[in-house]
Amino acid sequence: MGAVYAPKAFAILIRDPGEGQTTGGLWATCYYDWLHIELIFVPKELRGRKIGARLVRSAEHWALQRGCIGVWLDTFQFQAPAFYQSLGYQAFGHLPNYPRGSRRYFLRKVFPEST
Repeated sequence: MGAVYAPKAFAILIRDPGEGQTTGGLWATCYYDWLHIELIFVPKELRGRKIGARLVRSAEHWALQRGCIGVWLDTFQFQAPAFYQSLGYQAFGHLPNYPRGSRRYFLRKVFPEST
């Protein structure tokens, strides 16, 4: 059977430099040899500085170091599918009208060593 369900939580936090409070970051869980990015949030005042891309790249590095096959995530049509595609993610499915009038996309990035 091979695969063992052994989830490992992973987070990269963005902290306010003055007060040290968490203001954003990336939250993910690794299981069945895939990293699932559950949430990315970059505070509005920090957007446009490539912080989101650095968070994703750091998560990919973490996953590679642990022998993962790849990374998968989901996002809404009105959020960031183009952002993830610019980082090499490919859509592998979607839900139409979720929410109504939009789509929810599922994207993945398979690491070259895994193919």
